[in-house]
Amino acid sequence: MRNLAQGVEGSNPTLNIIIFAIFVAITLVIVFRASRNTKTASDYYAAGRSFTGPQNGIAISGDYLSAASFLGIAGAIAVNGYDGFLYSIGFLVAWLVALLLVAELLRNTGKFTLGDVVAFRMRQRPIRAAAAVSTLAVSFFYLLAQMAGAGGLVNLLLGIKSDWGQNAVIAIVGILMIVYVLIGGMKGTTWVQIIKAVLLILGALAMTLWVLGKFGFNLSNLLQGAVERGGANGEALLNPGKQYGKTETSKLDFLSLGIALVLGTAGLPHVLMRFYTVPTAKDARKSVVWAIVLIGIFYLFTLVLGYGAGALVGPQTINSAPGTTNSAAPLLALELGGPILLGFISAVAFATILAVVAGLTITASASFAHDVYANVIKKGQVDSKQVEVRVARITALVIGALAIVGGILAKNQNVAFLVALAFAVAASANLPTLLYSLFWKRFNTQGALWSMYGGLIICIVLIVFSPAVSGGSKPMIKGVDFHWFPLENPGLVSIPASFLLGFLGTVLSKERNEKKYAEMEVRALTGAHAEKATAH
Repeated sequence: MRNLAQGVEGSNPTLNIIIFAIFVAITLVIVFRASRNTKTASDYYAAGRSFTGPQNGIAISGDYLSAASFLGIAGAIAVNGYDGFLYSIGFLVAWLVALLLVAELLRNTGKFTLGDVVAFRMRQRPIRAAAAVSTLAVSFFYLLAQMAGAGGLVNLLLGIKSDWGQNAVIAIVGILMIVYVLIGGMKGTTWVQIIKAVLLILGALAMTLWVLGKFGFNLSNLLQGAVERGGANGEALLNPGKQYGKTETSKLDFLSLGIALVLGTAGLPHVLMRFYTVPTAKDARKSVVWAIVLIGIFYLFTLVLGYGAGALVGPQTINSAPGTTNSAAPLLALELGGPILLGFISAVAFATILAVVAGLTITASASFAHDVYANVIKKGQVDSKQVEVRVARITALVIGALAIVGGILAKNQNVAFLVALAFAVAASANLPTLLYSLFWKRFNTQGALWSMYGGLIICIVLIVFSPAVSGGSKPMIKGVDFHWFPLENPGLVSIPASFLLGFLGTVLSKERNEKKYAEMEVRALTGAHAEKATAH
């Protein structure tokens, strides 16, 4: 990211800022309107469970399609072809896990957070503390990557060259995020995500049709154009192995990354929390179907946009541009529609970061306030729900401040491993515990603690000693090499280890809670006694 010395040549930074300011103004008005109905804990954490399945599905797609999805995948396809598209497939297939195993059962069993589900039949305080630690770890790493990405993205699209300028923009993104969460709660954040999803999908659709139009709406012609523009390595764009097939280690790395992506999504706390914003389990299921359709369509667009950037802009130009592969989509927008289309795409990219960081912040603050403050510190004896919401708002301020500082410190670093770490931690610490809680009668408190803390610790240790941090091609810490774990993503080791630890912790403990499991199973499958929507 240090090479981002100039903006995209031919862009109009003033126009980009004006379009972005219009988006911010519209969303702030909506957030203020939404805040009028945010009175109870259910309103603040779960938007009063008032969103329909389709609305929540659009919001989930807005929460999930981050700047990495839009800029990163299009760039990866433009430069690496087939291997780049495998990211899209991994992200999309992950939703089948969420749909089939998690969404409906989670909505029936929980209330506001991941800790509600896992602690349902366990000892409350240690489990809620573990769930909060895991949620905060995933949210913070994901948040850090988005905030650091904001600095690079701003430099790329607005041409801000100075260090303090980038720092100021990261701070502005952080302050806006805090405002959305403090004022609007989950309802305001959801509307921001819905607007952003609509803008992103419409923008990608317009560019996709434009690209296809240039090639006579013939995909074969588009692929041929990318091959010809790719030069000597052009043919490799259509075949697997350009990025991940060079060595046995790189093949294992891809397998590890794929497992983390597919299993991580169903354990991401900010995605899981979205299932609580609908009134019934049927709506939760419907919202995942909507999300799968919208996300699937978007990833098909990235296939055209990636190969379109390869054919019309060229891998050489993309690799030499500031931001390297992240600049593929903006450069394609500039090539197609000049500064106006680039301005719109810039605003969408900013909106993407804002919507995702707002979702992450409210999830982390809810987990601390509901799990740690209300149930661990106060042992469930909170004076009123208003106090709990006040704690959540204070937590959002603290998390926002930490995210701004972290984003500024990490802006010149390779932050791709932070996103991978978030997915790997979610898949290692959250998913095994969640699946065992929902489906294994014998599972108990010790098993849950072993799988959550064990998965978290193993995952972070392997990342610290991986080539992503030192000794790799693009390490976070340059000039040193203390890595001993060969893979950049630890999912291949940490996810099975977490499942194993959950199993061992359970069978080595004498604690039994089968009666509570029967109650949980009935609730999960039928929705009996599940949290209902509250009308205000």
